[in-house]
Amino acid sequence: MGILGLSALAVTVFGTSILSGMFGMAGGLVLMGALLAFLPVPAAMALHGAAQVSANGWRAVLWRRHIIWRTAAFYCAGGVVAMSFWVVLLFVPSRPLALIALGLSPYVLMLAPKWLQGDPTRDLHGVLYGIVCVSFMMLTGVTGPLLDSFFLKGKLDRRQIVSTKGVCQVFGHLAKIVYFGVLIDPVEFGDWPAYAVAIGVAMLGTTVGGWILARMSNDGYRVWANRIIATVCAWYVMQGLYLWLFA
Repeated sequence: MGILGLSALAVTVFGTSILSGMFGMAGGLVLMGALLAFLPVPAAMALHGAAQVSANGWRAVLWRRHIIWRTAAFYCAGGVVAMSFWVVLLFVPSRPLALIALGLSPYVLMLAPKWLQGDPTRDLHGVLYGIVCVSFMMLTGVTGPLLDSFFLKGKLDRRQIVSTKGVCQVFGHLAKIVYFGVLIDPVEFGDWPAYAVAIGVAMLGTTVGGWILARMSNDGYRVWANRIIATVCAWYVMQGLYLWLFA
């Protein structure tokens, strides 16, 4: 990737990391769409994973006092179950399929029984969402909308949501890097400058976003988070359908 490409990557990662740092969501969605527009699916998945591990991990460090470790542990247990299936399957989604599935993922909750529609304080829900979300991670590169809906339906405050979700996302994105960057299409030495830029800038953007989050109210956080999810998901469904029908 040349200087112009690295500069564009830095600007994109910085902006999306601020968004993630503020809401614990949406930034990864936007970044995934941008990378899918210019890179093959496996390369986009692996590079996105590196940026998101950095952003989510740093966010968890910044808000570590608010992490609900029990919720994170049961989510990761479910993720291990999901990965045991995917490492056997080794499936790579097409770009249209990834975008459509990404946009529709929050609405999966509507098909579930009411008692399964998300409570981050219930252990069984943590395991089930770990299985489903990590599976969506392998299919779409992002579990954001689905995991966001899971956390927003509970009674955690904005800092608990952002920090605990950060831990869950670190596990999911590490799994994605192993899956796409090791098993599917091993990362080559020449790709590492892009990874270094993505990791460093993601941490900076997350710090700025965390500063803004500290000054938001819980009510304002929930209102804007839901609006962002709905807007971004609608855009990805339309983009995926266009690629599927006309590209």
